[in-house]
Amino acid sequence: MVLLEIRVAPEWVDYNGHMNDAEYARVFSLAVEALMDRIGLDEKGRTLQGLTIYTLETHLCYRREAHEGQQLAVDITLLDRDAKRLHVFFSMHDGQSELLATSEQMLMGIDQQSGRSAAFPEPVVGAIAALPRAEPDAWPAAAGRRIGIRRR
Repeated sequence: MVLLEIRVAPEWVDYNGHMNDAEYARVFSLAVEALMDRIGLDEKGRTLQGLTIYTLETHLCYRREAHEGQQLAVDITLLDRDAKRLHVFFSMHDGQSELLATSEQMLMGIDQQSGRSAAFPEPVVGAIAALPRAEPDAWPAAAGRRIGIRRR
């Protein structure tokens, strides 16, 4: 499910001639906003429900360089969820469907009034259920990875 389509802006390109690492994070952040829109937590939905989403953790992996003007598409796979949290996996591809980057994220519903975690309301739960979901034994290869230096 493609959530976001965008082009690499000129100001996102760094001294190496490709998209700066921080801009990959920007694109994935925009994908979270697109996810919020998709599940009914757009501006109107946030006001109506009094709920927003915060990112608790992210693990970003860079696979290929993106260049100025290049078309990007970000899709989502739901890995897991509970009443308040979404464990999601975003994949960023170029116009030829080459994988450029991935971002595994833990997102949490937050009550806008109290600033504390809160369960997703029923209309949002229904929209979440419609997201593409990975079976527990069929997660994307880059999901659930641990960062570290391998020692022999």
